[in-house]
Amino acid sequence: MVHDQVCAVIPARGGSKGVHRKNLRPLGGEPLVARAVRTLSDASSIGSVVVSTDDPQIAVVASRSGARVVERPAGLSGDEASSESAVEHALAHLASLGIEPEVTVFVQATSPFIRPADVDRAVALVLTGECDVAFSAAPADVHLWRHGVDGPEGVNHDAAVRLRRQDRDREHVETGAFYAMRTSGFLAHGHRFFGRLRIVEVAPDDALEIDTEHDLALAELLHAGRETASEARLCPIPARAVVTDFDGVHTADRVVVDEHGVESVEVNRSDGMGVARLRRAGIPFLILSSETNPVVEARAAKLGVEAVTGCHDKLSALCGWARRHGIDVADIAFLGNDVNDLACLRAVGWPVVVAGAHRDVHVASPIVLRRHGGDGAVRELADRVLAGHEERPSDGRATTTEGQ
Repeated sequence: MVHDQVCAVIPARGGSKGVHRKNLRPLGGEPLVARAVRTLSDASSIGSVVVSTDDPQIAVVASRSGARVVERPAGLSGDEASSESAVEHALAHLASLGIEPEVTVFVQATSPFIRPADVDRAVALVLTGECDVAFSAAPADVHLWRHGVDGPEGVNHDAAVRLRRQDRDREHVETGAFYAMRTSGFLAHGHRFFGRLRIVEVAPDDALEIDTEHDLALAELLHAGRETASEARLCPIPARAVVTDFDGVHTADRVVVDEHGVESVEVNRSDGMGVARLRRAGIPFLILSSETNPVVEARAAKLGVEAVTGCHDKLSALCGWARRHGIDVADIAFLGNDVNDLACLRAVGWPVVVAGAHRDVHVASPIVLRRHGGDGAVRELADRVLAGHEERPSDGRATTTEGQ
């Protein structure tokens, strides 16, 4: 779902000291500014994308990528100009057109591995009133030092007490990739940190920021590896059973209607293979849908799994199914995409949503898949559950957790 009250602003001036014309430098054959526009366009929460630039070539690339271009004046384009000033100028231009977004997402084009689902999580936190600013940060496990009067001294640790990583307070490093801000608060304060703050934790390998030629070379290596590597390296989910919604999960949430009013949907073959692998591993699987369309039961029959359709109380149906199979709800992975899945997501031990899910369900789920519904999301979940199943020791206790 696209929300007109949310606007993303990408400051992208032509000059740069570290990397010459870095916003136009290609990564995987795509200019960084175009990659940023595409990423934000894939985020379900973003209504419009604005690129603020003083460079005609950047303006052309951004416009062709689908962004609205705001010409940045020379006084806001020098090395001393702040990113905030560019965002304020862009918002003033939008206001002159009658566009006043409730949430502004400030995004750096030089952070090339932003995930649309992470942006959606940040926007959801602001729109639902959880905070005023939500920003990207990666978990950090470093011992910081500074030069003191008597020699080096610890910054975030006591040098005399060497705590184990698991005994230290969890810390994060700001990535600089994106900041979702309540627009009124940003304009009132003039900077990106105000009011109530929340961290949106992103994966460390998504946190690269390009400031040097070395960073760009490293980004190319990471990009090439992502293009060829399997997704088996994703964190395992040691659930004992899997329950999924149907529309928006097994499908892209679209239907085709013929002249007789008969509806049909498109599914993904790789999802079917994922379900088949779960069945062979003895992991129970249920499709739980509020829809009454016979296509749901037909697909379940094809996959050889159970289905409950026309269900208006999904949580009761899920709990009843779990009791019949002797499974604790805490051991279930539930995959959803919309607000009617919220009760189930909040009840199970492993709440999972597809990429591009409704903003409200992102708040209820710490696990967001890389794949969209109908585009291999079920297969991605199946692979992660199977990986967790393999790691489960003989006493049945899980050895891997994520976001719990």
